Amino acid sequence: MTKPGNAITKTAAALWALWGVLHIWVLFEGLSQYLTTGTAGQWNMVIGGSAVPRGAFKMATDGVTLFGQGQLILNFTMDVGAAGVLGLFVAWMMWKRPSSLAFLLGTVVIGLVDMSFLVILVLSGVAELNFPVLLGPIVWFLAIGVSALGLRRTQMQSK
Repeated sequence: MTKPGNAITKTAAALWALWGVLHIWVLFEGLSQYLTTGTAGQWNMVIGGSAVPRGAFKMATDGVTLFGQGQLILNFTMDVGAAGVLGLFVAWMMWKRPSSLAFLLGTVVIGLVDMSFLVILVLSGVAELNFPVLLGPIVWFLAIGVSALGLRRTQMQSK
């Protein structure tokens, strides 16, 4: 059985929690845009990069296309929020009972979410490349490193 977390795994838990909260915020912002400004506001959340600058983006004008795009972006932001909930779960696991399972969930599953966003939207130039956009991947990398150190320390203490 794994021992309760040490100071390093608790720091990792805080990083996973921060990652989770940042991504749950995306859910609420996406829902807010959907309900208040519609598809234009939703697109404004996503675009702004070098390949899709806001000023050059041509918004669809027909209702069917706007509805489809709005639903797709709403689904995207809800999925990001769901990943944020997973981040909170990983944080809880790292705080209470640090384990390889928590590490793998954070590294692999959350990594798929963050690295997909980074490569497909940010590095391709769709999304704006700035600090707030990069904060999620930065926190994810830090959480992985601190988690690995904390788990290693926990394993050494149990020997």
